[in-house]
Amino acid sequence: MSEQIPHRRQRCPALTRLCLLGTLLLAVGVAAFAQEQRPLRFAVIEGWAMPMMQFVDGQTTTGILYDLYMHLAQKVGRDAELVLIPRLRAQSARARGEIDVHCYVNPSWHQDSHHQYIWSQPLLVHHDLIVGRSAEPDFTLEKLHGQRLGTVLGFNYPGLQALFDSARVHREDVRTQALVMEKLEAGRYRYAVSNNLSLDWFNRHRSKAERLHALGEISSDLIYCLVRDAPDVPTQALLGALVQMKQDGELEAILARYR
Repeated sequence: MSEQIPHRRQRCPALTRLCLLGTLLLAVGVAAFAQEQRPLRFAVIEGWAMPMMQFVDGQTTTGILYDLYMHLAQKVGRDAELVLIPRLRAQSARARGEIDVHCYVNPSWHQDSHHQYIWSQPLLVHHDLIVGRSAEPDFTLEKLHGQRLGTVLGFNYPGLQALFDSARVHREDVRTQALVMEKLEAGRYRYAVSNNLSLDWFNRHRSKAERLHALGEISSDLIYCLVRDAPDVPTQALLGALVQMKQDGELEAILARYR
């Protein structure tokens, strides 16, 4: 027995090292798996309002994009993290890889190259409209000359840019599309810009006499999602899920819920 004790003591350190190595490898594997399965970061732009997104106490609770993001995350088996970003910081957030998916975008609205992201197939059509408190069958853009036009801070309106640049029309920026409509309704200005979805939402519970009117269309743009192309993002699965949602009518069902 006295000869075996030293022999046993020599084997224990080796076994301990093997155990520690195994534990370390297991921990590394678990950490790697956790990294792969981290929540997907979806962009929520600060100026959005219903029907795109509703904010309650700083939290997003419902809306077209909320439903779209939740469906996308579920389809690829990941949790969703909604990242609130001021509109003017969206470009830099994408450049730093801080968001994985940014929906309701069009290439002409942004100046960055998007080299870290892949465009989805077009999902729907966005219509920007000139809106007024009363119908004007003879409306033309010339009627905007010298007017203050209700607009959303940070939004680009390519169809009106020449008028803004020449100072023939003056932007009256506010933080959200909903505020634009409320100020128009209150008579703060004669005309404003709204997209078709927001106008329909604003009018949905108003009487015919109270509704705002679309006077003319200034642009019509295809809407896409940008999906980050990185090893820790299921890029192709997300792009495929978007195609499937459009083909199967899931996207249309979401839109119909907020009309």
